[in-house]
Amino acid sequence: VQLQASGGGSVQRGGSLRLSCRDSRRTFSNNGVGWFRQAPGKERELVAGISWRGGSTIYADSVKGRFTISRDSARNTVDLQMNSLEPEDTAVYYCAAARTPVTTRDVRDYRYWGRGTLVTVSS
Repeated sequence: VQLQASGGGSVQRGGSLRLSCRDSRRTFSNNGVGWFRQAPGKERELVAGISWRGGSTIYADSVKGRFTISRDSARNTVDLQMNSLEPEDTAVYYCAAARTPVTTRDVRDYRYWGRGTLVTVSS
């Protein structure tokens, strides 16, 4: 599994961004996938996760109602639509494939990680 994250950038408060995670080797279709973020001085945390068939999703409380995770099996991508962005959402965002078909909030349950993409939200 080789994951590639893209879509980061700089926006103002209230803006939107869409992150995309692509598996270039087309093998994470059997894995749960999570989007994590890490802000300076903070631990990496799960933002959103989706099961291998997309039937189950989980979100951090801080992003519920603002972020939406989805997966496109045909394109082999998992996207994170981020709306109503706040300065507190500023972080490096990573996508990761879980060891199992489901997702959890524990970083230790994720085996494959893509390089991060920076999201900066200004006030």
